[in-house]
Amino acid sequence: MAKRVMTVDDSRTMREMVTFTLRKAGFDVSEAEDGQQALDVLKTAPVDVLITDLNMPRMDGVTLIRALRGDPKWRSVPILMLTTESDANKKAEGKSAGATGWLVKPFDPQKLIDVVKRVAG
Repeated sequence: MAKRVMTVDDSRTMREMVTFTLRKAGFDVSEAEDGQQALDVLKTAPVDVLITDLNMPRMDGVTLIRALRGDPKWRSVPILMLTTESDANKKAEGKSAGATGWLVKPFDPQKLIDVVKRVAG
């Protein structure tokens, strides 16, 4: 059975690129346009890996990670940040919130696939 991945990004183009890349590699991919929508969808459709942007309306990526990490069933699910931010302070904030890894946009499709495969187990 294919591993389930959710990509969370307010950019439809970015979500489509991530979805296309991961589906081509055999993953089952769902999408959300911000952290709040992701939380709503995840209540009924859990995933094996979550990929989130940092800067989004309604709920940003760090707030989403903190919300998920506060729930015992999400403590061990890998969460990757995929963002244009490369600032060390932002990375530290993401890591302290509970991010598993950090990828910078624009992303290399093969690197994204490799990282998702590695963290998905």
